[in-house]
Amino acid sequence: MAARDLPSKTTGQPPVGGPDAPPLVARVFAELADGEFHSGEQLAEALGVSRSAVWKAVESLRELGATLHAVRNRGYRLRSGSDALDSGRITQLLSAATRRHVRAIEAAWAVDSTNSVLLSRPNSPSGVGDVFLAEYQTAGRGRRGRAWLAPPGGSICLSLGWTFREVPQNIGALGLAIGVCALRALRELGVEKATLKWPNDLLLEGRKLGGILIELRAESAGPANVVIGIGLNVSLGAALLEQIGETGVAAIDLASAGLNHPSRNALAAALIEQMLRGLLAFEKEGLRPFVEEWRAADALRGRQVDVQTLEGVSRGLARGIDLHGALVIETPHGVRRFVSGDVTVRAVS
Repeated sequence: MAARDLPSKTTGQPPVGGPDAPPLVARVFAELADGEFHSGEQLAEALGVSRSAVWKAVESLRELGATLHAVRNRGYRLRSGSDALDSGRITQLLSAATRRHVRAIEAAWAVDSTNSVLLSRPNSPSGVGDVFLAEYQTAGRGRRGRAWLAPPGGSICLSLGWTFREVPQNIGALGLAIGVCALRALRELGVEKATLKWPNDLLLEGRKLGGILIELRAESAGPANVVIGIGLNVSLGAALLEQIGETGVAAIDLASAGLNHPSRNALAAALIEQMLRGLLAFEKEGLRPFVEEWRAADALRGRQVDVQTLEGVSRGLARGIDLHGALVIETPHGVRRFVSGDVTVRAVS
């Protein structure tokens, strides 16, 4: 399938200026995405609106968490440049082999949750996936219903819907395989030192860079549909990183880690490329092709941890994962394996 044949769509909600036109706030964001100063007059002329409408859109961006500078006689500027998500550009960056496994790519301005959008739609046919991205989520979700915070332009909020012909063995380990896929994508962009925290977190410098949320729709026999959500911090800014830290999660983004002006479209394309390759491999071989890379990136191995499950808290020494993706913990009462739970590293006294 050639790139021009792949359905892609960039939308906003609610539409302004036509059924498929993005709202003014999205259009102002796209103009400011280069990180340069743009005067209110320039923006108004380029967008065909009044300067007052531009000002209101800028204030709306601020309310959504974007950091903008306003300087007299120079105009408005986003704190850090961040290319607006463009489904057409993402499609162009995919290899021809990968495009054959994508039914559609859609980028929206704002939705409640990218996972929720795909979960509300019919399953994709087996062997091809649907991709949905958003600049902003009003109800972004992490694991166990936790909120995912990100301003417009500050992150990658991406979901991929995929249908397996039948439920793969060890489907519960899919999140670990996707974690390895995310690491591969980050390495393509020069991020070499990211690690993985069981079960679904991406870390950098020991702080949370991103997370994976997988939701499964399957029948007792027949195809299984998964929606895979990835949230990745690109440029959140110091204030939001501090706000997240106040919730008990030490977070980091690619910008503060030294990746200047990372292209979100290139990052999204790399994630889609690696995820689709990974899904095809996982369907055939399960976790086996990913185990060694996961173990090499394991942020918990050899550390004292607490594992919180419905049964309570278990303490012990993390010994990595087994071939089924279970976390192996050496406890005072013997070796235990966990297929789910929350893990915290115990402070060294």
